[in-house]
Amino acid sequence: MEFIKGFDVSTLPEVERCGGRFFDEGKEKDALEILKSYDGNWIRIRVWNDPYSDAGESYGAGDCDLENMVQLAKRVKQAGFDWLLDLHYSDFWADPGKQYLPKAWEGMTVEQLEQAVYDFTKDVLEICQKEDILPGMVQVGNELSNGLMWPYGKVPEYDNIARFVKAGVRAVREFAPDSKVMIHLDNGGKIELYEEWFDNFRDRGGDWDIIGLSYYPFWHGTLGGLRANLLNCAERYGKELIIAEVSMGHTMESYAAYEQVTDENRKGAATRPELAAKVPFPMTPEGQADFIQAVLNILKEVPENKGKGIFWWEPTWIPVPGSGWANQAGWEYVREKGPGGNEWANQALFDYDGNALPALKVIKEFQA
Repeated sequence: MEFIKGFDVSTLPEVERCGGRFFDEGKEKDALEILKSYDGNWIRIRVWNDPYSDAGESYGAGDCDLENMVQLAKRVKQAGFDWLLDLHYSDFWADPGKQYLPKAWEGMTVEQLEQAVYDFTKDVLEICQKEDILPGMVQVGNELSNGLMWPYGKVPEYDNIARFVKAGVRAVREFAPDSKVMIHLDNGGKIELYEEWFDNFRDRGGDWDIIGLSYYPFWHGTLGGLRANLLNCAERYGKELIIAEVSMGHTMESYAAYEQVTDENRKGAATRPELAAKVPFPMTPEGQADFIQAVLNILKEVPENKGKGIFWWEPTWIPVPGSGWANQAGWEYVREKGPGGNEWANQALFDYDGNALPALKVIKEFQA
């Protein structure tokens, strides 16, 4: 596999619909064209089962349903990218803090849920086959550190976790046999998490090709911890390793004026000052570039060429009115309370006006 210089652009169509524009060296261009020009070669696209309320209200954050996934996948394939399909097995955000069952799967037994994972994965891949957009890689679940499909697959219910994940993997092997399978956890600097999770999955007959890690320096420990975990995973499991989500800020300046959301309805940046203080790089364009250079250099250290690349998380999620992490219906589904707005705009690879930032040049020039 080529070294992956990848980007998750799942909200890009929404940003564009809301008026987002992108520029490189002063010239307006399609965002995918810009990413391609900086040696980008893979795109990651998430899909939620049914990100709408019973009344048909969108949950927000890009309306990442199957239809929109297909349209974006066609677009990225046409632009010359391969792509990673990110299956959440939930109707909205799934991460270590929330892994809720799709509405249609509520009330099912463990056996029925296992079949539902297999069927949903199969159905998505059959549509991809029909549309000639089969992904080069499939992520079976998203940030599975605390399991999936709660409460049945919540850690430490590793028997059920393995059943569910293996069902998804089985469908990939049968309906997209040329696609590599990724299993993805968060907290990429935590060796103990990865050993416990993957030991349990392996011991239950788990089958996978790639370990995916999230690494956000304001949440997930030091670069030294990331290096140690990557080296340990490579030796312990013999699998290829990809940092499936990574980002860091380019500024701490407010983007409230761009969002046009009132203060009481605006969540603001995830990288609050107390979190930014944990990062050994300044939240500046130059600091962001130095950060990704350091991450890429660590991947290069992984033996036997097993450090296979990165996906920058949401580099095109610039602040525009109408594009946020969740609408009210979405808050209710994930059992959280608003407010809304964009939490990630200062971690994009474009500034608030849509201008390409120096970190893209670092990615382009990196030689694995």
